[in-house]
Amino acid sequence: MNGLYIIGPDQYQSVPWCYIGITALDSSGPDLVHNHAMNSVKPLLAFLVLATSIGTCIAQERPQMDLERIALSAGMHQIDTQLAVTPQQQQIGLMFRQQMPAHEGMLFVFPHASKQCFWMKNTLLPLTAAFVAEDGTIVNLADMKPKTTEPHCSLKPVRYVLEMNQGWFTKKGIKAGFKLGGKPFTP
Repeated sequence: MNGLYIIGPDQYQSVPWCYIGITALDSSGPDLVHNHAMNSVKPLLAFLVLATSIGTCIAQERPQMDLERIALSAGMHQIDTQLAVTPQQQQIGLMFRQQMPAHEGMLFVFPHASKQCFWMKNTLLPLTAAFVAEDGTIVNLADMKPKTTEPHCSLKPVRYVLEMNQGWFTKKGIKAGFKLGGKPFTP
């Protein structure tokens, strides 16, 4: 494939969203005047796209701290929860966070229930993922090791995934079948 292309989060979820690929710019074709003009523009265009993309990649190597927050409940326990709603927010998730208070977590909100798989690339904290059905019922829990690409998946389609510090659910006696409370889980 000739031309300039960028792989973004909406195309491939399994690659880092800032991966950039540039291939040869093809200048062949019947319109020599147009191609000659384009040959002088293509290097500039390629440079601008590359520079912008690299700047975006560098900027994203820091944690997301400014996402919208909501309160969830797990029985008598309150959870201060960041919402990851867009594909970019979900792909970055809790990457690059060096610490997280015990009562905080991140809720990944998907448009419809489907099988969800998570990994821990660039995530520095050990986490537990709760795969959560539309009504707030925890389907399954998965402990996840930092900086790994091992997939951790829901046992059935879910609409939400709640990531907390590893061990938080165990310490609170929360297991699969437990129902979480909060605005996302109410009809």
